[in-house]
Amino acid sequence: MSTTTPDPITPEDRERRDRFDRGRAVLDAVDGAAGEAVITALQDVAPELAHQIIGWAYGDIYARPGLVPRDRQLLTLGMLTALGGCEKELTVHLNAALNVGLTPQEIVEALLHSAVYCGIPRALNATMVAKDVFAERGLLPVT
Repeated sequence: MSTTTPDPITPEDRERRDRFDRGRAVLDAVDGAAGEAVITALQDVAPELAHQIIGWAYGDIYARPGLVPRDRQLLTLGMLTALGGCEKELTVHLNAALNVGLTPQEIVEALLHSAVYCGIPRALNATMVAKDVFAERGLLPVT
């Protein structure tokens, strides 16, 4: 009878798991169901990308103490607006922005401000995504 011993967990495996666990806690706190939907959508096509989003983006970057979640989301909205073509990500992060305390009025003001730096078309696209998110959450009209 042969017995096999399980492979020990390497320090790299432990670090990877810890980053993932830390990132998962941040993702759940900030994005809730919207973040979970993105991760679930990647599982059958790019599970490593899902892991990196959780472990690196949320476990290493979003979990850093230098900015509060509200400020991180405000920055994220500005960058996604400037990039353009990020409507799905904007939807997730608009919901996250609301989850961490930004008001619809603050979001609209930030998107208006972005028009000066990245152009009216990109600010308009982001604002229309925001309008859809606000409507889904019963936050229209924005006053």
